[in-house]
Amino acid sequence: MKNQLIFKLTFKIFTSLLFLATSFVQAQTPKGKLFIIGGGDRSDALMKQVLSVADLSQKDYIVVLPMSSEEPDSSFIFFKSQMVKLTPHPIVMLNFNKETAQNKRLADSLQKAKLIFISGGDQTRFMNVVQNSPVKTAIQKAYENGSTISGTSAGAAVMSETMITGNQKLQKEYSGTFDNIRYDNLETSEGLGLLQTAIIDQHFLKRNRYNRLLSALVEFPALTGIGIDESTAIIVRNNQIEVAGESEVIVVKKPKGILKSKNNNLISIENLQMSIYTAGQKFNIK
Repeated sequence: MKNQLIFKLTFKIFTSLLFLATSFVQAQTPKGKLFIIGGGDRSDALMKQVLSVADLSQKDYIVVLPMSSEEPDSSFIFFKSQMVKLTPHPIVMLNFNKETAQNKRLADSLQKAKLIFISGGDQTRFMNVVQNSPVKTAIQKAYENGSTISGTSAGAAVMSETMITGNQKLQKEYSGTFDNIRYDNLETSEGLGLLQTAIIDQHFLKRNRYNRLLSALVEFPALTGIGIDESTAIIVRNNQIEVAGESEVIVVKKPKGILKSKNNNLISIENLQMSIYTAGQKFNIK
């Protein structure tokens, strides 16, 4: 009798813990998708894929966030002029600044958008507006609740929790790429955190950004480095990634035997994994 009671109690505790664990995993798994474009030209075919992934219903609308751009109005007009040919859904611009980013009513409107598009420009400019604001929270909640978050160029970089700013700590003048791989040279900051186990770089093959992504991998060896070329995208569904577009996606991960030179901060890596993917191919991240 006593053993039966112990068994029943143990079983009840086990099932309760299992339920809590399952609920926690479900709560942590976003229902939305990411459509991350590496910059450059966006073909109609690629943008049709964005709309297909977003799966808009009749009452849904699209919000464009142009805060990365020096010319946000032009960025919005360019996006809208292409998209009105492809979809009848309303397309609106929410060009937040630091003051309006604290407006919860506008943030609620953003959160309800089924497709949110973040334009190119300067990723630091974008994050300076949305960091520690209801806007950042709205984007995260929209993703959790089933919306598709898309972005190009700088709008791709902000997707990561650890964001590449593009600047070098050891070189004051901005350069489109890095001319070497040095320790503690890559400047990073906090992004939107939609991708927590990967770090994104864009315009990748076009601008030869291998050194920059490898520098990121040296600083953050537990992350997966994903370099997306122009006119190319990755579609993120939880931990599975599918490639779309015209060029290639480079994935680097699991560096081993990282050594730093004592004299000049140069780096050596004994080995690492590198893969190249084209449209239609899929791979997994943690």
